Amino acid sequence: MPRFASATAFIAACAIATLAAASSLAQQGLLPLKPAPPAPIKPYHAVAVTAPPTDNDPSFVAFRKQLADVAAKKDRAALARMVVAQNFFWMQDRDLADKRKAGIDNLAKAIGLDAKDGSGWDLLNGYAAEPTAARLPQLKGVTCAPAEPGIDPKAFQALVEATGTDPSEWGYPINGGLDVHAAAQSSSPVVEKLGMVLLRVLPDSNQPANANGPQLLHVATPSGKSGYVDAQQLSPLGGDEMCYTKDAGGWKIAGYLGGVAQ
Repeated sequence: MPRFASATAFIAACAIATLAAASSLAQQGLLPLKPAPPAPIKPYHAVAVTAPPTDNDPSFVAFRKQLADVAAKKDRAALARMVVAQNFFWMQDRDLADKRKAGIDNLAKAIGLDAKDGSGWDLLNGYAAEPTAARLPQLKGVTCAPAEPGIDPKAFQALVEATGTDPSEWGYPINGGLDVHAAAQSSSPVVEKLGMVLLRVLPDSNQPANANGPQLLHVATPSGKSGYVDAQQLSPLGGDEMCYTKDAGGWKIAGYLGGVAQ
C-alpha cells in the first residue's frame, strides 16, 4: 500500500485484515472477545529488507502524475477515463467486481471513493505518489503497486513467533538511515538510526495530529529501545494494491487487490 502521512492511517491500514479475521474467529467462539495484550518490548533479531523495485517507465510516471491531478480535483469523470471500461477486477478471497458495471463504479466501491470525508480520493492520491510497482504473476501484462519488499519469509515467521507479535505490527523503512526520536516530536533527540530492517510498530501509535511537523509512529527497535519515527518514512507490510495495464491507448487502472470489506 502507499506511504502514509499519518500514524492513524498506518495503523488502520496494517490492522484491517487482522481485525477482520479476529472478529470472525471471536464470533465463532474460537477467540476471546477481549483482545490479547500487546507483546512486551524487548530486543529482537534484525531481519534485513530489500527495498521494493521502482517503476521508472516515463509513460507510467506521466500517468501517475495525471492521476494525482485528477485526485486533487476529485474529478470523477476524468478518473473514469483512466480506468478500464470493462473487465475490471477486484480481488479479495474472490473477484468482487460486478462485471455488469463500468470499471469506475467498481473502483469507487473498492476504495470508498464516495466517502463523505474524502478518504477515497486521498487514498487514490497516495497510489499516484507511489513509485514502486511490480508485475502481477497471475495476470499477464498487469502491474500492481506498491511492490512488495524483499524479505526472507522464514526469518520473518521466526521473528513473529519469537516476539509474540502479529505480522500486521511490522513495517520497513523506505530508505536506510531512519531516525528514531526519543519523544513524539521531530525536534526531540535521535536515540537510534536504523538501516533497512523490519521495525515493529507499537499499537499505541494512534497519536494526535502534529501541526508543527510530521506524524510520528511509536516503534520498538531491534535493540529493545522504543522511540518515534516519521510515518512517511515507513511502509507497512502487505496491504492493498492498485493494478494497472497498458495498451495502445496508454495506461489504465485495471483492478484492485484488497479494498473495502464486503
